[in-house]
Amino acid sequence: MSSQATRVILSYPDALSQWGRDQVETPRYKGYLQKVVDDLSVGAEFEEFADVGCCGDSLDIRFRVEDVEGGEEMGQETEITFTTRVADHDGGWKVQSAAGPNAESGRGA
Repeated sequence: MSSQATRVILSYPDALSQWGRDQVETPRYKGYLQKVVDDLSVGAEFEEFADVGCCGDSLDIRFRVEDVEGGEEMGQETEITFTTRVADHDGGWKVQSAAGPNAESGRGA
C-alpha cells in the first residue's frame, strides 16, 4: 500500500530566468504539480510547462526529484520545495520573435 509523501524537493535548472522561477514557485503551480507528478523516484526527471500568456506558446521546464520524505505518492498535502541544479535551460520558449511560429510569414519579426 502506497502512502502520500509529506515533502518533495524538486530541482530546476539554475539557468531558469527569474520570471520562470516566479511562475513555478506559486501556490497555483505547486497545486498543478501535486496533480500531475506521478513518479517520485529520486533522480526521476520530467518536463512541465509554464504558461506565458498571450506572448508566446509555453516555457518548458525540466524538473528532477531530489528528495522525498514520508511516502511514495504526490498528494494535495505534499509540501513541494524547490532547489536549483547546474544545467542549461533551453526551454522550448518561442515568444514573438524571428524564431517564433510566424517567422515565415514575417509577422513575428
